[in-house]
Amino acid sequence: MKIPADLKYTKDHEWVRIEGDFLVIGITDFAQSELGDIVYVDVDTLDDTVAADAVFGSVEAVKTVSDLFMPIAGEVVEFNEALEDAPEMVNTDPYGKGWMIKVKPEDLSQFETLLDADGYKALIGN
Repeated sequence: MKIPADLKYTKDHEWVRIEGDFLVIGITDFAQSELGDIVYVDVDTLDDTVAADAVFGSVEAVKTVSDLFMPIAGEVVEFNEALEDAPEMVNTDPYGKGWMIKVKPEDLSQFETLLDADGYKALIGN
């Protein structure tokens, strides 16, 4: 199971990476493996400001639907539209082509409050 050291993580199994003034967010390798084959990613918060820990979308797998939670408050400025035609990219490349949203954070310093790779490994018992 991959847990890149250069990312931050949440207790809800989202990962976060800084790109300039924006955050890129997706779900972890652990989360996608627990969900199984992902068939649909729904993000209806594009152009909305979403509070930390609020739902920004959902991911549908063959056997379940799971909410996606915003790690840091901010405006959802981009959705990975490639997931509309190929949601399985979340399974095959969760930290790369399977990213979900880009966010303009209200307070970028909140990034430091998220779990580091070791903290996330401890959370999932890895």
